[in-house]
Amino acid sequence: MSAQHSKTSVAAISVFASGGMAAAKFAVGIAIGSLALISEALHSSVDLIATIITWAVVRVSDKPADDQHHYGHGKLESISALGVTALLYVLAGGILVESYSRLREGTSPPTISAVPFVVLVIDIVVNFWRARALHKAARETRSQALAADALHFASDVMGSFAVIIGLILAALGFWWGDAAAAAAVAVMIALLGLRMAGSTVQTLVDRAPEGAQEKATAAIRSVAGVIDVERLRVRMVGATTFIDTIAKVPRTYPIDRVESIKRNAEAAVSKAFGDADLTFTAVPVARDNETVRDRIMVIARNSGLAIHHVTVHDLGAKLIVGIDLEVDAGMQLEAAHDVANTLERNIQEDFGEDVEVDVHIEPLEPELPFGVDAAPERVQTIAAALTEYAAGSEIHDIHNVRVRNTDAGEIVNFHCRAMPSMSVIKVHEHVDAIERRLRRAFPSVKRVISHAEPPRA
Repeated sequence: MSAQHSKTSVAAISVFASGGMAAAKFAVGIAIGSLALISEALHSSVDLIATIITWAVVRVSDKPADDQHHYGHGKLESISALGVTALLYVLAGGILVESYSRLREGTSPPTISAVPFVVLVIDIVVNFWRARALHKAARETRSQALAADALHFASDVMGSFAVIIGLILAALGFWWGDAAAAAAVAVMIALLGLRMAGSTVQTLVDRAPEGAQEKATAAIRSVAGVIDVERLRVRMVGATTFIDTIAKVPRTYPIDRVESIKRNAEAAVSKAFGDADLTFTAVPVARDNETVRDRIMVIARNSGLAIHHVTVHDLGAKLIVGIDLEVDAGMQLEAAHDVANTLERNIQEDFGEDVEVDVHIEPLEPELPFGVDAAPERVQTIAAALTEYAAGSEIHDIHNVRVRNTDAGEIVNFHCRAMPSMSVIKVHEHVDAIERRLRRAFPSVKRVISHAEPPRA
């Protein structure tokens, strides 16, 4: 059974139960002249009105957000609960006035028989069942309207016990017992209204649920990539927890990585709260362990520039930075020089005037043109040459050689093996030497792409 169907079913059953018990108590109360029983009947009548309102509201409150209600319709439950609270206070006031009047004037006690006790016992059983059913449905659906209804019926049980005590006192000859019981019912109603009003008003003024901020903050901080939570706000709209947060993420992360962090944060708060709606704003910040190279790459990326081969030398009092800057091959030197100068200034603004920056301008490597596989004989010739050039070095097992013909020249790909304990720089030096010899021997080779790997186990 869906949450919406559960809410409406329980509320609909309560409508019939409230109507029947209110009519029975009112009829018996009039017949025996008991103010306490009539007060309970009026209380049940208000419950009937409240249950009808609840039944109507829960059918609307779960509707999704639309163009006019961006946060959904959940606040209707709070408004309905506030309206029912107002009805309770009107009823409590009226009962207190009548009770005071009867106590002052010394009205004769009601006629006592077994009938009112039977009605009240049935009322207690019915209300106890309804209170439990509504409380369970309210807890499962996080419905404030159903929770208010459950509180009503729980108070009805106490009110019925008070009426029974009043009737017993009247039967024992205490004429004021019935009026005193009615006053007790009024006080219970007023206390119930006070409790409901406090909870409802807090929801309407967007008070964060107890512990929700700490719970949401912990959930978001647990996501890999979140450095810290700068700000977090929580509000309830019906059963949905709306969370608005500003979280710090490393500024070196690409956009797709930040988007992944956002999705993981949404999953984390949904796991913690169930029905949750997260608005996640990422603020890029520098981490404590961010290197000089990282900072320079961020500066270039923020300017939309392609750089590589960043070298940094720390001379103690001065940093020496070297950068290869790629620009459009057709760009005029003056324009390219302006781009390089702007990059240098941005780096100096970030690191200080003492940093020395040298930018090497080179043409942006174009995308490789469309090509076709070379003839098998050509592949064998290139593979044999690579094996020859690798002989005597620490590179061996030249394999998976591929040669492709393009308009720009031949593109050669190959795999090779080296000792697993070799450093990356050593491997690169040996492979680079092989690539240079290949290009010298075969001028038609435009580019060589190698892949070094450890020996097979």
